[in-house]
Amino acid sequence: MDKFMEAALEQAKKSLSEGGIPIGSVLVKDGIIVARGHNKRVQEQNPILHGEMDCLYNAGRIGTYKDTVMYSTLMPCYMCAGTIVQFKIPKVVVAESVTFGGARDFMEQHGVEVIDLHHEVCINMMQQFIKENTELWGEDIGEL
Repeated sequence: MDKFMEAALEQAKKSLSEGGIPIGSVLVKDGIIVARGHNKRVQEQNPILHGEMDCLYNAGRIGTYKDTVMYSTLMPCYMCAGTIVQFKIPKVVVAESVTFGGARDFMEQHGVEVIDLHHEVCINMMQQFIKENTELWGEDIGEL
């Protein structure tokens, strides 16, 4: 696992330790992490604070996002994918899409390069979380 996905995984574990959903993201620009974020829907009672949204919020105004890469432990949903497309983030690297297929096709149709690492640690972490927190997971992905 590269250092950027490792940083995203650290964010996912942070969310889990806070009682939240274990999804983390980092935004990389010129080979440097400019922002980190994790899913805070539960912790902050905010339905839009997915890992990618929190990461972009933490990035603040960095000018253009056209030379950034978003790393996420899970394939982005349509809300997060829409923001990625809106800000013209050209590349998204995800740890896995087994537990949630997300909006890969949508992003690719809008010119975003999507790389899925099929990372077993992240797959296992999400499968375990979903098994133990079925209702909370259903709420997070809008399938409650």
